[in-house]
Amino acid sequence: MEPDPEGGRLMNTLNAAEFPILSHPMNWGIVRAEFLLTQQFDERYVSNVSIIPVMGERYVVFQVENGMWELPGGTLERGERYIEALEREVMEELGGKLLSYHVFGRFDCQSSAEKPYKPHLPFPHFVRLVGYGEVELVGKPLNPQGGEQVVAVDVVTIDEALDRFQRIGRQDIAELYKLAHRIRSRG
Repeated sequence: MEPDPEGGRLMNTLNAAEFPILSHPMNWGIVRAEFLLTQQFDERYVSNVSIIPVMGERYVVFQVENGMWELPGGTLERGERYIEALEREVMEELGGKLLSYHVFGRFDCQSSAEKPYKPHLPFPHFVRLVGYGEVELVGKPLNPQGGEQVVAVDVVTIDEALDRFQRIGRQDIAELYKLAHRIRSRG
């Protein structure tokens, strides 16, 4: 990963052997997504935002009622900017307060659906932002009706976070945590 002299972004030079999922286009049902290692994005196309939450040198992970460990974040509500959506999602899913957020990548997505997931979202091309950030756990997850029901929030080492995601077959999330850890370690 090297700075891009034209825009200060990170160049997408992921090692395919080390990041096999993120290095190739993905199909999420009706959505085709490609991960780009960059800090640049056009906010008009952002429909989703995700965070690799950190507390000092440790990482926050959360588990939902079906036993799966998930990546915090979600879809923007009508009128929300991505940072507002992220603040809301961190409180809902982690019981946390967002202290900082640093975008390091995005999924460029193309939907083959007939209409957008929600009418206010960009369609058929949209962006899912990915970043890392400091959080402070201030209470219990809100578990809003109709949302994911969180049963556990843990603060763990990077190795423990990777192990939890890999054990449930979520190599994609494991790679995002690993990449965030590498970027943070390099400053």
